Amino acid sequence: MEQTLKHLVDCKHVLLASHGNPDGDAVGSLIAMGLALESINKKIYLYNNSPIPAVYRFLPSVDRITRHINHSIRFDTAVILDCGNLERIGPAVSIVNKVPVIINIDHHITNTGFGFCQLIDTFACSTAEIVYRLIKRLKVPINSDIATSIYTVILTDTGSFRFSNTNQAAFAICEEMTERGVKPYEVAQRVFGTYSLGRIKLLNLALDSIEISYNGKLSIMTITQDMLAQTGTKSEDIDGMIHYARNIEDVKVAALIQEHKNGAGNPKCFNRFHVSLRSDGTVDVAAIAASYGGGGHSSAAGFGIETTLADLKAEITNLADKL
Repeated sequence: MEQTLKHLVDCKHVLLASHGNPDGDAVGSLIAMGLALESINKKIYLYNNSPIPAVYRFLPSVDRITRHINHSIRFDTAVILDCGNLERIGPAVSIVNKVPVIINIDHHITNTGFGFCQLIDTFACSTAEIVYRLIKRLKVPINSDIATSIYTVILTDTGSFRFSNTNQAAFAICEEMTERGVKPYEVAQRVFGTYSLGRIKLLNLALDSIEISYNGKLSIMTITQDMLAQTGTKSEDIDGMIHYARNIEDVKVAALIQEHKNGAGNPKCFNRFHVSLRSDGTVDVAAIAASYGGGGHSSAAGFGIETTLADLKAEITNLADKL
């Protein structure tokens, strides 16, 4: 922590990045850390290589997150948030590797320990919890914008305080964030209360796609590019849908197969997919994801793969034998 604090105090031009296909933690931690550094006169550049999910577009300064980096900018520090490995930030990895100081802030148990400085706490409820501690140590006043970002992360990453990563700090930090101006009802309405008609139609198709293993312990939800086109939705509208598959009675592991845009094509050819895994807490899905080159937490993880949809479903279904 001390080494990280020193670098953040001394740095001038900071690139902040989080993993592609971002969840609430990736978006909110990025914004909170960026705004905190900007408040102490650092020049910041917020980057994520994917579109921001619609449910998080209400967050303060979310429009400042860019999907492209100007190669002429010379950063002295890169802060990488919520990434188990550096490659998860996507194409910008080639730029980040040239930055003199890389600071790795994360709570994934599968983190590879990359970077010059590491702030990794696998017991934290979210990366935002670590960011909160860092902001407090920097003595940065937490305004309502930073508070809203941190509160939203903890609310979503703990599944509204239902997941096993919910800890005492989650409640304490959220209480403080409400004192800093967060209105819980308004955040909840933004995250859970409003959906586009297209997203509802996509959810209907996703629910119809659910398949259950022979022993009832594994569920598979599939979302294809055709389904997105049919409903006029985008990949960012998929956020959170896997929980419907995970919450089925007796299911221990849920998998959401998402077909990538440039992977759609002949079903007999290899396509690109992203597989999200969720556990009821009794199965370590991070270990499963790691076996495919991915990572995450014991109850929430994922990986990318090139294969056919039929082969991928068959391989995931085979996992049921070990549950």
